[in-house]
Amino acid sequence: MLLGLSTAHSVGLALVAGVFIVFALLSSLVIPRRWPEYPGKRLGWFIAGTLVLFVAMLGAVEVFAAEPSETETEAATTGTTTQATEPPPPGEPPPPAEPPPPAAAQGDAAAGKQLFTAQGCNACHTFAAAGSTGTVGPDLDEALTGKDAAFIKESIVDPNKVIASGYTANIMPPNFGQTLSTAQVDDLVAFLQS
Repeated sequence: MLLGLSTAHSVGLALVAGVFIVFALLSSLVIPRRWPEYPGKRLGWFIAGTLVLFVAMLGAVEVFAAEPSETETEAATTGTTTQATEPPPPGEPPPPAEPPPPAAAQGDAAAGKQLFTAQGCNACHTFAAAGSTGTVGPDLDEALTGKDAAFIKESIVDPNKVIASGYTANIMPPNFGQTLSTAQVDDLVAFLQS
């Protein structure tokens, strides 16, 4: 857990834990040697101090080891910061969010068609553009309808990430990401989007 924390959070958590550990060691090993009747008449103060340190430790874990919100995580991974926007005036609906631009295929569809046949994709998949009628894998005319280039590429290089309904994992070879070049994958994506 400590490896996943920022330096400031790790230091804060370590300081609170250190105070708790020092208190435990002093009250169990050092102080009883000098004053054998410890805590004696001060048992209430000892229990109160122990509870305060216990609650402080739990609070430190809650504060310092809390996972960042999705917005903070997204900003940290993209390197951007979010800016506050003014809410729309009362009675007006908020402006619609702009959809992200669709990822366009960057490959050569004709080369992708040849690759589709050469790699044996036509033996497993039905795909009208290739004239194939395989039934081992999903019908690509249906499975890829409305899918963008990023989804299709991921389905080629990591076919077990999203499994089509009615099929099981490991039907499609999982090594196309290693056996095909990036250009070849782009060609297949361009062909499958045609």
